[in-house]
Amino acid sequence: MPTQPRLIVATRNPHKSFEIRALLGADWEVLDVNDFAELPVIEEAGNTFLENARLKAEGISRLVAGWVLADDSGLEVDALGGAPGVWSSSFGGEEGNHALNNARLVTAIRGQAERSARFRCTMVLAKAGIAQADFCGTVEGTLTDSPQGEGGFGYDPLFIPEGYHLTFAQLGQDIKNRLSHRARALTQVIAWLAEQPQN
Repeated sequence: MPTQPRLIVATRNPHKSFEIRALLGADWEVLDVNDFAELPVIEEAGNTFLENARLKAEGISRLVAGWVLADDSGLEVDALGGAPGVWSSSFGGEEGNHALNNARLVTAIRGQAERSARFRCTMVLAKAGIAQADFCGTVEGTLTDSPQGEGGFGYDPLFIPEGYHLTFAQLGQDIKNRLSHRARALTQVIAWLAEQPQN
């Protein structure tokens, strides 16, 4: 009986791991760096999503066996020239504080007629310290005036995906998993892995 392939996600964010695990399904064993107490924090010193994803994937894959998947993702707001972009998680002044990030974004777009935005996710697969492939997924949408909905995380309460009238936080995880930037990038990852001689 073939062994279950393993994918290690180079993140300490349980929300990301949960989404990736749900998207991959039962065929894969999905772990993240929280499952390896000895793994260091890889500094996201890049200026692009791709640079940060590559730093994390290559850094962690030097320390563990098998495939390592890293992503860097964020929100690009057209009225703000693409900000917060690669600094999405610290936009409000405190790394990972979703409430502060959302509050600053609401203030920044107040009075703006242009509300178009997109979530972008760049993923890198690495093995033995070398990036093997990279993938990008985006989802277009518009921003609301104030947070709506209790689900999701990050900017989900402010983002209405194209073709819908509710935010990601209102639509629920199942719909988000079908539409999201992470889902679109991960679909490419899965297809690429399926073509490799050994998963």
